[in-house]
Amino acid sequence: MISDTIQKKSIDTDKIEYAVNLLLEAIGEDTNREGIIETPKRVAKMYKELFEGLGQDPSEHLSKVFTEDHDDLVLVKDIPFYSICEHHLVPFYGKAHIGYIPSNGRITGLSKLARTLEVITRKPQVQERITNELANAINYVLSPQGVIVVIEAEHMCMTMRGIKKPGSMTVTSTFRGILKDNREFRNEALSLINNQN
Repeated sequence: MISDTIQKKSIDTDKIEYAVNLLLEAIGEDTNREGIIETPKRVAKMYKELFEGLGQDPSEHLSKVFTEDHDDLVLVKDIPFYSICEHHLVPFYGKAHIGYIPSNGRITGLSKLARTLEVITRKPQVQERITNELANAINYVLSPQGVIVVIEAEHMCMTMRGIKKPGSMTVTSTFRGILKDNREFRNEALSLINNQN
């Protein structure tokens, strides 16, 4: 476990329904209108799904470890994800590229990297934190020689409101171990991520 303070949160759907009803009233909507009357219940159900990562330890999905005679880069790229911006509670979405160089042959299942990403993104988030949490979880459990995480995302808080620039992509990256310290290894990993073939 990455943190001893992680505790599973229970999502109070009744409170969400109440809050959504108040929000609809506050914007001047008729909460008894046919198309709106079930909205608080639908939003509560949706939030329960969107925020199911709260209180989960992302490193749990990496705990199934195998030994394989492999000490070169393992890279899973273009993993789609969706999250909710903690500043405006609107979505941001994109793709993650996750790689590591095993140490002593310690590898994990490829799907476990995507599951770890899923736990981290299923809560109010910022992209920078997702990038670091993901790298930290891999580093903590696998103790690899190096880790690379690159995330590309479009943020609805920039697209729908404020500056209103649809299509703008935010890219964050982090490197650990040999992928941080060795430019040749880092460039090879980035080249594989950027390779469109």
